[in-house]
Amino acid sequence: MRAALGAVVAQDGFDFSPGAQVPLTGAAGQTAATHALASAAYRDTPLEEFLKTDNEWHKTTVKKPKSAFLSLFQPNLGEAFARAVQVRLLGGARKPLIQSFGTEPQTVVEHCLAATRIRRARDAKLTVVMALSALLFLPGTLLWLTAFQLRRTITGPENRRATALGSIVLVVAGGVSLLFLLRPPLPGLWGVYLRVMVVAPVIGWWVAKQICERSAQDMRARWESLLTGSGLGPKIPEAVPQDPNHTSAERLRKALAQLTAEQNSNLVFYAGPKGILGMGTRWGSWHLAEELVSAEPGKDFNPFRSWDVIRAIHDQLRMLERGPLHTGGFPKPSVAHWVVSPIGEGAKEVTRPNNTDTDAYRIKGHEIQRICNEQQFGSGNRHYLGVQFVLWDGQLVLTFLVTVTVLHKTLRIEVTGHALGPVHSLFTTKPEPEKKEVTNGWRFWETKEVVQPLVKPDEVVRLAVRAPFTWFPPFVDFLGGKVTLPEPFGLRHAWASPPWRHRFMADDALRAATPVLRSVHAATMRMLEENGVDTEVFGTRSTFMSNLVQDVEPKKADLYNA
Repeated sequence: MRAALGAVVAQDGFDFSPGAQVPLTGAAGQTAATHALASAAYRDTPLEEFLKTDNEWHKTTVKKPKSAFLSLFQPNLGEAFARAVQVRLLGGARKPLIQSFGTEPQTVVEHCLAATRIRRARDAKLTVVMALSALLFLPGTLLWLTAFQLRRTITGPENRRATALGSIVLVVAGGVSLLFLLRPPLPGLWGVYLRVMVVAPVIGWWVAKQICERSAQDMRARWESLLTGSGLGPKIPEAVPQDPNHTSAERLRKALAQLTAEQNSNLVFYAGPKGILGMGTRWGSWHLAEELVSAEPGKDFNPFRSWDVIRAIHDQLRMLERGPLHTGGFPKPSVAHWVVSPIGEGAKEVTRPNNTDTDAYRIKGHEIQRICNEQQFGSGNRHYLGVQFVLWDGQLVLTFLVTVTVLHKTLRIEVTGHALGPVHSLFTTKPEPEKKEVTNGWRFWETKEVVQPLVKPDEVVRLAVRAPFTWFPPFVDFLGGKVTLPEPFGLRHAWASPPWRHRFMADDALRAATPVLRSVHAATMRMLEENGVDTEVFGTRSTFMSNLVQDVEPKKADLYNA
């Protein structure tokens, strides 16, 4: 995770940050997934491609324009993604977020802000062009816009007849313009105006095309650099307050700090078959449960609590990175205490507590210990000890959770495996120039590929028409539609794919289970022996469990039918 800004915003709105901080580079091993998600902010592909990212549990809603004649206001994928992420993660009335393990959500948001800044600079120039070439000559502009909109409405990507009909519409509009240019129906000054009226929008379109082309090249370069690993950090000067009265920058700075604080929260949510939000579904479960009996007949063993067992397991799991052979092995895992809160499978939001037992979205240590010892049966949150591996540059997140319960005379230790796979392949596709195969001049029997311009004529019109209205984002959303992100929302789990389709990722998940289970077992046996508990029955049970671990395989453990 990104090093905390030191900026922790309490839930009551007070800011306890120490002031301006120097941004640090991202944590190692989490760049691929982060950059893949961030690259979506710079994309210029059709918005409908977003629907490909839907999975079994999380679906993105694409709101279409109010009517077909308003499709010029419809955003593309990058515009809709950047807008949706900014509103959802930085909005003043936003709902609580789900942690994005294996990614840095603040980096993704910063790239969304940077992409929006580039588009606003482009739109400012386009607005000037529209004012000079379109607004002053509105009748001619409306003629051309009507032609482009009719062509956009009736043209289908798979229908050649519709494409031909759309081209005929533009030819008719061009013929009418040529007629006004050669033989204006009015003499004198009005005739001159009619001539300029049909030419000025075309000149404005050409100027707008140059502006759009330069902007598209810039954003495509950033898109590609993020996916190739050479991307530079985003520039967001609007997040740095220039003076004490710069309230907008101060609000943005606090919103980014609040995002970081939520990312560092130790409270997660279990949504039934969806698994733990942000960690993935439960694919494996192993347990060790036996009666507590004193090792010396007639003498009681030393009393202990669940927290004592957890502490012993915690110390043992921190040694996973060390092995007897110098053959690589585990990277350094993250071992942490988690509080898991149950929510409904169809819940649309979560609630993070704000009381004396929390500090900047984190449950305090004494409350974690109390939950571990007392809340083991019935309603309430539960305590889990987690060991997490972030692999494949953040594309694979493996989490093993350990919980200890003592009911009557039975000690039960359960280990569950959760896996969060790579982000959807849509986010990892690199930009490719559109090419067209044409005949090679007089040598009609030969063909060659010609690279098409980045911005097509219809796209220039769309950007130019939208430009004056982008300064009022809610109005553009109302006219052209928008993207609604799946709830409860987290940047990582909303677009995660199953890891089992990738052979090496699946192998990593299965191989990690056995060492974790053996470490948990070793720590438990040592702790029980130190407190005078008979470990013979536990040893027999662990031998049986060890045999099961040898043939570990992924299952849908949360469905209770595997």
